[in-house]
Amino acid sequence: MKHLSTLRARFALGVAGLLLVALLAFGALVYISLSRSLKAGIDDSLQLSAAQANAAVNIEDGAITVADGIPETSAIAGLQDRGFTIRVLNVAGQVLQAVGPYHALPVATTDIDRAVQRQSFFTTVTASTDGNAVRVYTTPVIEHEHVIGVVQVVRTLEEVEDTQQRLLAVLLISIPMLVSGAAVGGYVLAARALRPIDTITRTARRISAEDLHARLNLPPTDDEVGRLAATFDTMLERLDTSFQRERQFTADASHELRTPLAAMQTILGVIREQRRTPEDYERALDDLAQETNRLRALADDLLHLARGEASLLIGEREVVDLTMLLQDVTDSLAPLAEAKGLNLRCETPHPLLVCGDRDGFIRLFVNLLDNAIKYTEYGGITVRALMGNDSTDVVIADTGIGIATDQLPHVFDRFYRVEASRATQGAGLGLSIAQQIAHAHGSTITVQSATGAGTTFTVRLPRHQ
Repeated sequence: MKHLSTLRARFALGVAGLLLVALLAFGALVYISLSRSLKAGIDDSLQLSAAQANAAVNIEDGAITVADGIPETSAIAGLQDRGFTIRVLNVAGQVLQAVGPYHALPVATTDIDRAVQRQSFFTTVTASTDGNAVRVYTTPVIEHEHVIGVVQVVRTLEEVEDTQQRLLAVLLISIPMLVSGAAVGGYVLAARALRPIDTITRTARRISAEDLHARLNLPPTDDEVGRLAATFDTMLERLDTSFQRERQFTADASHELRTPLAAMQTILGVIREQRRTPEDYERALDDLAQETNRLRALADDLLHLARGEASLLIGEREVVDLTMLLQDVTDSLAPLAEAKGLNLRCETPHPLLVCGDRDGFIRLFVNLLDNAIKYTEYGGITVRALMGNDSTDVVIADTGIGIATDQLPHVFDRFYRVEASRATQGAGLGLSIAQQIAHAHGSTITVQSATGAGTTFTVRLPRHQ
């Protein structure tokens, strides 16, 4: 029963069942059609023989001449040789003359009565001599509009019954053989077609979160199973990449969290070695506050990344005046730029409307501007908004240290920091958060830079209709 529950077994049984129904219907159709055709052929031969016999009957003075009722003509001899029985009867039902193997067949009174009424008809009876079914054709002999006798032509149905029995035997033997062959063939074909699914099952059982490198690597085929195998391999590739990224994220987060904690532990260890002056305690508390702020900022960034789904990253969407928002963000960060002697300018048309989460936009542009201020030592930062046909581009350009071309593809990776920026405070999460916010709004963010030539970030936002 366990094997019958498999998909290949059900497929084979289904194919066999459908074929059985089709063959039974086809066999019944062939059997009935052949039987009718054979019987129709018998009836046609009986009618033709009766016409020949009727024409051979000698009639004198309105009566059948008994002595010459059925003359031994070549036609009559030929009919007799082919197994026909010919009888001539009078209207009283008496046999005047008969030739053939069934000449002694009983005469039915009802047949004579119908013939006297000028009816020609077929009947099927059982012969008493051999027990075979015979076909009888009865037709009247008419002279001057009067029925003067009856002609009956009889032929056995043994050949028809033999043919029917042989056909039935062939059907009873061939149908089970064909159905069995179809079931075996269906099982083999199903097993071959489902073999990749077995491979998928075994591979899925082997896979765990620690080992996602297994692949099916089946030959590519343009069918449902082939597409399933390709999709499964693609899914494994995505899962492997995702798990690797999460493991890297966990390792990087642990490293970044360990750094301020180690610094705090060191400060506390040093300050507890001996009694210090109030000034030393104040400096230690300041250092601890700085590390605490760094730890809090890192925890906030990690929380934003953990809520990276678009539905969680942004709040309720609304129409936002991007001109005022960019101006407010620029004004809030102006003191940081002025402290480094940088010129921070905001050039935006008025008004400029977009649809999204105001807090999300603020976090996005604050991260980009804060990043630009950190890595710019001289010159300035320019914020521009450009209106297009279907989008609004916000361009943030600085004159900072720039990014090497080979490092540009990684600037949005979590915890990634170029070598030149290692001395600058930060965890390397700001650009990742900015990219997530942009994607959550259906926007894109791109970067163009070169070492020593500054950096330009472009955020393309869909225009509010």
